[in-house]
Order: sequence, then C-alpha cells, then structure tokens
Amino acid sequence: MKGMTMSRPHAGSPARADRRWFGLAVLALPTLLVSMDLSVLVLALPTLSRDLGATGVEALWITDIYGFVIAGLLIVMGVVGDRIGRRRLLVVGALGFGVTSLLAAVSTSADMLILARALQGVAGATLMPSTLALIRTLFTGRERTFAISIWATCFSVGAVLGPLVAGVLLARFDWGSVFLINLPLMALLVIAAPLLLPESKEEVVPPLDVLGAGLLVCTMLAGVYSVKHGAREGLTSAVVAAMLIAVVSAGAFVRRQNAATHPLLNLSLFRVPAFSVSLMTNVTLGLCMAGIYLLTAQFLQLVVGLSALQTALLMLPQTALLIMASLITGRLTRRFPVTSIIGGGLVLAAAGLMIVAQAEPSSGVVPIVLGTSVMALGFAPVGVLGPDLILSTAPAESAGAAAALSETGNELGNAGGIAVLGSASMAVYQWRLGDAPSDGGAAANAVVSSRSLEEGLRLADGRSEATSVVVDSYASAMSFVATGAAIAVLALAAAAFILLRGVEGSTQG
Repeated sequence: MKGMTMSRPHAGSPARADRRWFGLAVLALPTLLVSMDLSVLVLALPTLSRDLGATGVEALWITDIYGFVIAGLLIVMGVVGDRIGRRRLLVVGALGFGVTSLLAAVSTSADMLILARALQGVAGATLMPSTLALIRTLFTGRERTFAISIWATCFSVGAVLGPLVAGVLLARFDWGSVFLINLPLMALLVIAAPLLLPESKEEVVPPLDVLGAGLLVCTMLAGVYSVKHGAREGLTSAVVAAMLIAVVSAGAFVRRQNAATHPLLNLSLFRVPAFSVSLMTNVTLGLCMAGIYLLTAQFLQLVVGLSALQTALLMLPQTALLIMASLITGRLTRRFPVTSIIGGGLVLAAAGLMIVAQAEPSSGVVPIVLGTSVMALGFAPVGVLGPDLILSTAPAESAGAAAALSETGNELGNAGGIAVLGSASMAVYQWRLGDAPSDGGAAANAVVSSRSLEEGLRLADGRSEATSVVVDSYASAMSFVATGAAIAVLALAAAAFILLRGVEGSTQG
C-alpha cells in the first residue's frame, strides 16, 4: 500500500508530506509578488511621474502595460510549461522577473520604465500558470482544494498588500524600491524550486498558437493606445490607425480561434449567457477595484495632501473588510442563493462607488475611505464566487478553457481598469479645465493645458487660484468616472439576477 501514497512517478513528487507543503510555500511566493506588482505602483505613481517627467498617458502605460502583457501571454505560457516543464519555466520566469524588476528600478525615463514593465509582464506570465499546474501535481483531492484556495488567497492578498507595501517603502526610500523588493524573493525562489518542487510536463501537448497570441496582444495594446491617446489628443491619424489595427486584429483573432482545432481561447463559451455574465462580473471586479484605487490614491496624495504611507494606512479598512467578507462568503452560500449573493454584492459595490463620487477637495478622506470600504465589501463575494461560477456555467468538456478564460479575465480587468477609467478621468479632467472661468487670473489660466493632476499642480506652483482650478477639475473627473462605473455595475447586477437564476456553484450546499 506504500506505493499508493506516492504522487505520479513522472512528476518526481517528494515522498514526505511536509516537503510538499514547503513546496506550496515556494509556489505562493511568486503568486503574491505578481499580484502585488499589479497594484504596487498605485501609490508610487505621483512620485515617479514627477521624477521621470511622465505625462498622464505615459503614467497609465507604466501602470497597466504589465497587466495587459500578462493577460495576453498567460495561456501561451501555460502551453510552453506543458512542453518544456513547469518547474523549468518557473525558474526561468523567476530569473527574468528579477532582472526586469532591476531594470524597472534603475529606469531613467518614462519610456525605459514602460519597456521594463512590459518585459516584467512577459516574465510574470510564466509564473502564474506554472504555479497552479505544479500545485495540481503536488496535491490531490481535498488537499489540492485547500492548496488552490491558499494560492487564490495569496493572489487576492497580494493585490491589496501592494499599495500598503509601497507606502511603507516610499516613506523611507525612492520609488525604485517597490521593484527592488522583488530581487531577494525571486532569488529565494530560484534556489528553493529545484529542491522542493518536482518537474512536471505533458507527454502530448497541443500546438502552440503563437500567431493567435500575437493577435490577442496586438488587439489589446492597439485598443488601449487608441483609448488613452484618443482621450488626450482626439481622433488623430495615429489614434485612428490604432483603432483600425485593433479592429482588424480582433477580427483575425476571432476567425482564427473559430477555425482552429486547438484554439487559444474557446470563444464558443460566450454563447452561454450565464457564463458570459459570470466572466463579466470577474472582469468588472478587477476593472473597478484597480481603476478606482488608482484615482482615489492620487486624490488622497495630491489633493488632500497625505503621504504615501498615510494613504496606505487609510486603505487598511477596505483591506480588512475584503478579507473578512471573503472568509464568510462560504457560509453565506448555505443560507442564500449564489445569484442573490452575487447580485446583492454588485448592488453594494455600486453604492460604494456612488459614495466615492461625492468626494470633493473640501470633504477630506471620509467619502474615499467609506466608499472604497463599501465597494470592497460588495465585491468580496463576487471575487470568491466568480471563478467558481465561471466553471459551473461552462460545459463540463470545456472546464479547462473556462479556467483559462477566468485567469485571463482577471488580469484583463485589473489592467483595463487602469487604462479605461484612468483615460476617462483624464479626458473629463481636461474638459473641466477647459470650462474653468477665464477670470481666474493668469496663474489659473496657465494650468488649462495640463494633461494630468500631477502636471497641473506642478504648473500651478502653489498659487491658490490655479491649484483650486486643478483640484476641482480632478474631483469632478473622479466623480464622473465613479458614477459611470456605479451605473455599469448596477446594470451588471440586473443581468446577474436574471441570467444566473437557478445557477449554483460548487460551494453551495
């Protein structure tokens, strides 16, 4: 009976159970860091934008290109890991993540940092599928379920810890420190992985759809370029060209996926309404959380005048509520239908967004802290039940494809929130500046050409009239975006109540 306690021989699993749990700790490390690096720049952005002279558009690229590259390459890197070995890909990815983090930390221009963040995204895309696949190799049954829950918790905790860690580091060091923290942790992973983790790969691997991945990344980046630069510059020839490239690439991608024997993404899943709504709730969660946190962090630092550390500490209430609500979601499913929990959570999140929309320069921190806390409380059960619903509403034979779409949707939501909500706020900010009274004095008139809050405050140079115009315009922009997001979330809540009726996740009962 001894042989029955061993894991699959070809995976080379350690015989001792405690060694497997040490291996899980090693796998949790990159998950935590990749998630943290999605949000770590939320607080560092004002400082690095000032030091590098980054425009509003460049600041958005610095923040979100990392997530877009990860979203575009996740599935491809999963296939690469199947082919060459997941542990090998994990170690190579950790080395790459460390090198690109160093490159980001020593960047001397906005363009250099954007490139470093893109390369960091390539490395990050190798880590996520490798960690999850190795967990499936190390554990079976209930132990696997528990291990995956720890993996998922590390991803969620990393997202909320990112701003807090950044706040602590920025209180004593410059902005490069938020990247340098990755180096010793990645070095630990490179050393520990060969000692504690088995090699794992598939004997039969589907063809690698490099062209499909290229079309997906091209669609996302061209679309994001058109949104960001269109918000700032209008319909210039470059923006129109980017829009055309995005449309053509998207069409080619859809056509290729529908015709492929082994598609990168199984688009037929979107014909199931319940699946589409479930996936959209996941994407919306990332979109609102990442986008609103970016806007509110800048409001607290640049409008209210808090330090990065003070801003990070004010994020603790919503972090605590997010964790607590996530932990009790399982109990809620025993008393209430999943549809009611998801729909009710979205309604509560929309209420939180409306509270954020009430923030003004004179209102202080209360609307921001209260609004983001209510939003986190509402989105918590969505984050817990969303992935489960995605798998539950997909056909059984498409479970793997549904899981891949779920992971991609998470990354796309986080990056898209920064790109879409950030660009929308920038456009409204410039529009409000243009509507500012012309009798505000020469100082106020000088800031009308600013493209971002940080740039506007720099041009205002402490002059009260100009500063008032800038902060009022930014507050109006944030209010507009938060209100629009609340309306969209309410519409999604209505769709969830209707289309998810009767759907039960595996956690229910």
